[in-house]
Amino acid sequence: MIAMQYNFPLPADYDMAIIDRRIRDKGPLLDNLPGLKFKAYLTARKGDAVTGSRQNLYSPFYVWHEEEGLSDFVCGPGFAALTESFGRPQVNTWVAWHAETSQDIRRAKFATREVVAIDAETSLAELRANEAEAAAQALLNGDALASVAAFEPTHWTLVRFRLLAQPQKDPARSGLQVYNVGHLSLPGIA
Repeated sequence: MIAMQYNFPLPADYDMAIIDRRIRDKGPLLDNLPGLKFKAYLTARKGDAVTGSRQNLYSPFYVWHEEEGLSDFVCGPGFAALTESFGRPQVNTWVAWHAETSQDIRRAKFATREVVAIDAETSLAELRANEAEAAAQALLNGDALASVAAFEPTHWTLVRFRLLAQPQKDPARSGLQVYNVGHLSLPGIA
């Protein structure tokens, strides 16, 4: 599996209702998209106490079953329309070590994403085992409705992504980006 995210930082005075409307109108178009495990349509608003964000963001996060789904999407008309509106973003991708969703995933209202540098001295096998265990435990404990641990070996970073029903207790924690979930595209949505 492959995790993917692109990020559009928006001006402080940007009318985020435009993004909310875009999510409401376009979000359901990816429901049941072949190859997609889930897409979380994510936003953060500058000054929002729940997200603790210092800027306005539109930052969808995807988990693909295989690279073909990612490739088909990025080369397709939906992504082309997005780039016409906002410009071509840098698309961050990570190889998933663990990507699991609960049966209650549709209850997700919030998300967290943490990107951490992987030290050159770190045992990748141990890190993989520890991160996969922590991601699985987040679901088992009921702390998360979806949990992803993934890495990318270009800049050697790790991403920890969680979908949540309740807001994060400490949104200002260093390195943690908190989002609101506007829509989830999933398989099996009628």
